[in-house]
Amino acid sequence: MTHRNFCVSAAIGRCPYVFRDISAGLAVFALSFVQVVSVFAQGPSESRIAAAEAKPVEGIPVTDPLVIAKCGGCHKKDDKGNLTRISWERTTPEGWEEVIKRMVRLNGLKLNPEEARAVIKSLSASHGLAPEEARAIAYMSEHRIIEEPIPNDNLKTTCAACHPFGRVASFRRAPEEWKLLVNLHVALYPIVELTAFGRSRGRGGPSGEAAAGPPPPEPADQAIEFLSKNYPLETTDWASWRTRTRAPKLAGKWLVSAHIAGRGDFSGEMTIDAGSTPDEFTTQVKLLPVAGGPAIERTGKVLVFNGYAWRGRSTGSPSGSAPGDIPGEMRESMMIAPDQSWAEGRWFWGSYDEFGADVKLRRASGAATILLIDRPSLKAGSQAQRVRILGDGLPAQVTPADLDFGAGVTVSRIVSHTPQEIVAEVDVAENAISGKRDIAVGSAVLPNAIAVYDKIDYIRVLPATPIARLGGAAQRPKGYQQFEVMAYNRGADNKPYTADDVALGPIDVSWSVEEFPEVFGDDDKKYVGTLSETGLFTPALDGPNPRRNQMRDNYGTVWVVATAKSEHDGNGKPLTAKGYLIVSPPLYIIWDKEITP
Repeated sequence: MTHRNFCVSAAIGRCPYVFRDISAGLAVFALSFVQVVSVFAQGPSESRIAAAEAKPVEGIPVTDPLVIAKCGGCHKKDDKGNLTRISWERTTPEGWEEVIKRMVRLNGLKLNPEEARAVIKSLSASHGLAPEEARAIAYMSEHRIIEEPIPNDNLKTTCAACHPFGRVASFRRAPEEWKLLVNLHVALYPIVELTAFGRSRGRGGPSGEAAAGPPPPEPADQAIEFLSKNYPLETTDWASWRTRTRAPKLAGKWLVSAHIAGRGDFSGEMTIDAGSTPDEFTTQVKLLPVAGGPAIERTGKVLVFNGYAWRGRSTGSPSGSAPGDIPGEMRESMMIAPDQSWAEGRWFWGSYDEFGADVKLRRASGAATILLIDRPSLKAGSQAQRVRILGDGLPAQVTPADLDFGAGVTVSRIVSHTPQEIVAEVDVAENAISGKRDIAVGSAVLPNAIAVYDKIDYIRVLPATPIARLGGAAQRPKGYQQFEVMAYNRGADNKPYTADDVALGPIDVSWSVEEFPEVFGDDDKKYVGTLSETGLFTPALDGPNPRRNQMRDNYGTVWVVATAKSEHDGNGKPLTAKGYLIVSPPLYIIWDKEITP
């Protein structure tokens, strides 16, 4: 679990490092402090000294006068134009924003909002990440909750025990800078020497005698070695991007496709106009739900960092006041393709950014383009299945022969057509091969647009890593969770739950909650919250509950269960799926505030 949702077990009061007794906590902290002082007295490890003596890396000069004026007082400039520390680091716009906030809090840096924005823009361009580097950690700026990939167990302890590993992977540093980052953590949080970095390990046996042979590398030193090798300052991707980067030319008409959990698919258009500077834009968008309903219309402002990093904010009329309704304001994080022909990312809202739309933009070229279709799959042997093809610039005259769904699918007739929509009826052969199909309308092709299947083999509850948060007061809001179900076919290997399984889209289900038993007499199901018929989980109030044993808060863990209404397994029983849901207390402090365009 990541992005501001780390240490879930601690959040729900089940982490061994959360002290229930204050005096016990102070006693342990006092002992730890004495141990840390003792460790410092022994001096740095040999591997730490070796890292400091490694061949220095050429820095990236800083040439922006504003950055030099605001940062040069502490970060001294050398004869090559390098500023200490800064010239040996690269990161995302959010990374530089966090650095600036730390300078303000700890070192008295003074910036007005316009200056701060200009410094972030400048450093993101000269000391940023290449698109290939940023793509791996895009979930951070998109505020997604995912099961975060962490390269090895050592980094789980040294880095990811306290914050998402994506925060580490958002930086590229010279080896000396990775070493100094460890030292900064020790200076600000001395306890990490014992809880994460393990500097005292390997100094002797159980009775204090010296261990035979050289001591094993300490966890912090292992982390420095790994990060220096895998997240270095100099990379081929960055060298390539510095020669290819160019100002974003986004003005014009764009086609939009989007999916909002619990609300389905949307399609529409966006008009982008140039702003007051080459990297600023204004937007107007209108999205129509594929399943029918009112349109979503919004206007927005966008900053594009380093030629590709779209950070925006849009406003529009709220669709309602219930949890998950489209709000008056939402934020946007997307990546623009290097050729500036498409962009994709997430627009999000909610107290914990838990609601969002997965969005893709395509530049309108005037040529026929297929955006999406209104159904994700077709069953073998079905007849007269109606399919809506949504796009732009579609042919004025369309015949069944102009549409191609692949072998085994026959277009029987064209029901209607406009430049933005074609409605066709298709027949699917009994022996049609299962799997994903492209859809073609003339020369326009949408790859993997629709699946053909013989039966639904199983279903899954999505998302796979859900978390909700208790709340109730304005300063401690609730964090909701919207669930969906995805049906699957077993795929070409004829085995379910393997890599080639084919997603078939959502099906109708009924929702329920079951206990996830962790201790005897577990009663979380009764107190954590409620699940609606549409799969929206609403957490309970935060605070001690006199009806619970020991007046515990309403946190807990439960199964979210989806039961198919019309699909059955081989024994004639309804298909079911379970999702593991953590309901935790609220985040009492949220440090990472967004960049405002």
